[in-house]
Amino acid sequence: MRGLRCSAGPLPEEPSDPKQVLALLDDVGSPATVASTGGRYFGFVTGATLPATLAANWMAGVWDQNSAMRVMSPVSAALEDITLGWLRDALHLPPSTGVGFVTGATMANFTCLAAARHALLERAGWNVEDNGLFGAPPLTVVVSDEVHVSVLKALSMLGLGRSRVTRLATDDQGRIKSDSLPPSTTAR
Repeated sequence: MRGLRCSAGPLPEEPSDPKQVLALLDDVGSPATVASTGGRYFGFVTGATLPATLAANWMAGVWDQNSAMRVMSPVSAALEDITLGWLRDALHLPPSTGVGFVTGATMANFTCLAAARHALLERAGWNVEDNGLFGAPPLTVVVSDEVHVSVLKALSMLGLGRSRVTRLATDDQGRIKSDSLPPSTTAR
């Protein structure tokens, strides 16, 4: 099945029976899924789901915690503290290291680029949170020719633009060729 085509009709005016909704999702959706967790899947770089991961995800869904603040979910806070400790140990990071957990690679790119934008503009004497980007010192963004689309999307959402990015040539293993690096700029 190349694609999923389904007409659900107009938005219902009344709630639907949850069992019927789940049955419909199973009938229509299950045949259109792609088995990407096996060893013979070569379509994209897709993370597979381990049984323990799936079970933990189900548990998190059942718990339905809002982890915005410690008081809202002590279990989420405790799990973040434990994971932070493990990451510090595994990566030999100093005790002062903090972390922010995100939903996936796209949000990780967005968050890291936002932090980098903040730090670089702060070094240049600009407070992006107070002043925005209008009139801010220009930033040079350098990526490889094999940059992931999520990085380009994050750059556009952060106001840094996709067309202003400097793309560098890569070798046959995807490494940036050092002779294609641009000269350093003042905002470091």
